[in-house]
Amino acid sequence: MNMPLGEIKPLPITDKFPVSDLIEKVKRKVIGDLEPVIAEQACSERFITEAELHRPGLALAGYLDLFTSQRIQVMGNTESQYLRHMSAEQQVNAFENLLKYNVPVIFLTAGNELPESLINLSAKFNTPIFKTSVETTRFMFLLRDYLDDQFAEQTMVHGSMVDVYGIGIMISGKSGIGKSEVALDLIERGHRLVADDVVMLTKKSNVLMASSSDMNGHFMEIRGLGIIDIMSMFGIRAVRYQKRLEVLVDLFLWDETSHIERTGLDQQTVNILGIEIPYVRLPISPGKNITVIAEVIAMNHLLKHYGYDAAKTFQEKIQQKIRRKAEQKNKIKRAVDYFESDFE
Repeated sequence: MNMPLGEIKPLPITDKFPVSDLIEKVKRKVIGDLEPVIAEQACSERFITEAELHRPGLALAGYLDLFTSQRIQVMGNTESQYLRHMSAEQQVNAFENLLKYNVPVIFLTAGNELPESLINLSAKFNTPIFKTSVETTRFMFLLRDYLDDQFAEQTMVHGSMVDVYGIGIMISGKSGIGKSEVALDLIERGHRLVADDVVMLTKKSNVLMASSSDMNGHFMEIRGLGIIDIMSMFGIRAVRYQKRLEVLVDLFLWDETSHIERTGLDQQTVNILGIEIPYVRLPISPGKNITVIAEVIAMNHLLKHYGYDAAKTFQEKIQQKIRRKAEQKNKIKRAVDYFESDFE
């Protein structure tokens, strides 16, 4: 199958970014309850190189053979209580074993604090430390989700992305075929715009999340009219920041020589960044209401998600009819078994 979006090339993946960027964005977008403990000025000199986190319990206990020092270190109740059960000298020795590996940053979670001696030791090694009252498991979940996004594989494609009945549909097709017009009609019918023209796709947790670029946001280009602002025209309900890509609808001009799926039994998919996405190839011809068909595609996808496949159900009815026909060879053959009387 030819790729309906053209050749998709992944964008270069982020290999590292400074701790200062992490703190700024996490505090603003994810965890507002984040306070510096020591060495905040060193944040621009330390770098995050991977999305995984590490809890340094074994490292504090002295086992350093498998210590992943390049990762963000998270110290919760377990590590803090372990340190509190040590003498002051043992605390310094254990914590120094951690710091001498130049870890990028340490987060103290669940309201835990470090003794003054360890804070001074951190200043000596110029290691950034931040604290939060957020419980450790939740903090790690939120931070890992953010890091997964920062290190995620991304690509940029041409199309229109719309949320139709909660199903993320991307409309593709050659330039000028009417993708934006179909998306605009769907918005007018109460559905929501995610992105028009340029769609950013991010691979997260084995799904593709679609969003607009920083530039196009909730704007659309309608040929002959120009740029329009969907949020100003239709309100905040007509736009959304991001949506999972669940169905790709490829528009093309009707040609009698084209092979078109008639039953829906042969479900096509297209591979984008290693993820298989259901793919509907939709011919355009005069009088065809693409907007209504897009709504039906979304509802049909919902039905399949809940276990009902109309094409397979219809196929089973045909097979049952064939079996009954074979069993009743000598009976009177009628298209409909019985017509009720019509008194109107």
